[in-house]
Amino acid sequence: MKYKFFDKLIQNFSELLDDKEEFNIIIEVEHEQTKKTFTAHSVILRYRSPYFNRELKNTVPSTDNIITTITIQNIPAQAFEIILKYIYYGIIDTENIDTKIIFELMIAANEFELWELSMKLESHLLEFEASWLKTHFSLVYHSIFINNKFKNLKKFYDDIIVKYPSIIFESTEFISLHESALVSILKRDDLQMIESEIWDYLIKWGTAQNPTLPEKFEEWTLENFTTLKTTLQQCLPLIRYFHISNSDVMDKIKPYKKILDKQLWDDLKQYLILPDRPVLSIILPPRAYIIQELPPRINLVPEPPPRVNFQEKQRGDELFSTIINEEHAAIISSWIDYKPTSYPLTNNPYEFELILRGSENGFSPRTFWNICHGHSNTIVISKTEGTGEIMGGFNPLAWDKTKVGWMKTNKSFIFSFRGGGIQNSILSRVKDENHAILFHHEKNKEGPRFGQGEFVLRSRKNCGPRKKCINPIFYEKSLRKNYNTVSIIDYEVLKVVKKSS
Repeated sequence: MKYKFFDKLIQNFSELLDDKEEFNIIIEVEHEQTKKTFTAHSVILRYRSPYFNRELKNTVPSTDNIITTITIQNIPAQAFEIILKYIYYGIIDTENIDTKIIFELMIAANEFELWELSMKLESHLLEFEASWLKTHFSLVYHSIFINNKFKNLKKFYDDIIVKYPSIIFESTEFISLHESALVSILKRDDLQMIESEIWDYLIKWGTAQNPTLPEKFEEWTLENFTTLKTTLQQCLPLIRYFHISNSDVMDKIKPYKKILDKQLWDDLKQYLILPDRPVLSIILPPRAYIIQELPPRINLVPEPPPRVNFQEKQRGDELFSTIINEEHAAIISSWIDYKPTSYPLTNNPYEFELILRGSENGFSPRTFWNICHGHSNTIVISKTEGTGEIMGGFNPLAWDKTKVGWMKTNKSFIFSFRGGGIQNSILSRVKDENHAILFHHEKNKEGPRFGQGEFVLRSRKNCGPRKKCINPIFYEKSLRKNYNTVSIIDYEVLKVVKKSS
């Protein structure tokens, strides 16, 4: 039988920390022109913190009384005092600690290589202080960006950047964002913002870094443009210039053409007039953005859920789909990989991420093209009114609202689940790869089209309010015996993502 007396042990160590006679370490903490001194014991510091173990090995003790002095900078004294108590008796009470101090504790714990404490504080911030994290984006993101230890916080902010970029770009702290963090954001292909708006914010950030630039733009000199160009030299190549509308190029880019390389501006002018003629400049792919605004009177948004597998999403409050379940998803995943049998539910290599839901985002074809533009590897699924039949199609290509015509692929397919169950399924693979997907949305009357008429989302007046029609011969087999249009009660577009190993 083991008897553990941790309470007494903790009490003794707390008394040891307060002992001012037997200590042999003096720690001077300097932060923002303030200094505070703490005493400690080398044997405890060495065994509790790898950081202090190295520091003590590299520090020569004083010769008179064998006392070693260690100086620590850029950590608030209040945070260090809490860290020191944790080192001695392993307890931290966050109840009455300011959130900013908790954040500083996490950074300090990481610096002192107190991994257990650092991870616990990171979890605490994510679980209980999400609102604070969102409103202090610039402060926190820069710290975690330069330190790769905080993986969960990094993912938290990456989700926000993608889904709710206005939180960052419209924040008063945006102009204080570190250049390396801004570059990281601009590199994202899934940043859900219109490119011309990204350009506006980039100019705002660049001019804010140079407060001496004239307030009146007409007073700018060539030297002023050169200053701004130098400031933005790491960011300018990351703008997707060739995916900005003609009017925005003339209204927003042209006034700042002097900060662009001459070749890029010449190619951009040519592209506006002759878009089919090749250019020398690199054309980056369009970003996959979703037009999504936060409620106007709410400063904070619901915390973005972490990416989870199908089983977890089905058990949670937020389903990955209201039309298909994890069994449907496993079958569709096996079709994507040309597997003869369905993947087991516990071994599906793919995740399905919701991009669009008709009942939430709207049923108009214009909505489809705006939201799905730039997204590749997507499943379009619909549920038929009355019968509950699920019909859908897989498109490995990126939807592009700027293109009109047939897109070539041999990997697309359409499918049906009769009655919504998995027993009566139909798989129809493309047989004419030159007529697989039609990117045609003249006057916004059509959404996605697979083949000539095998599977089409189309706006029809006789479909009734909030419902659109669907047409179930360029695929192997038809999903229906006839091509009459049917009404659907909802449809979704899901992005197929390979799970990280």
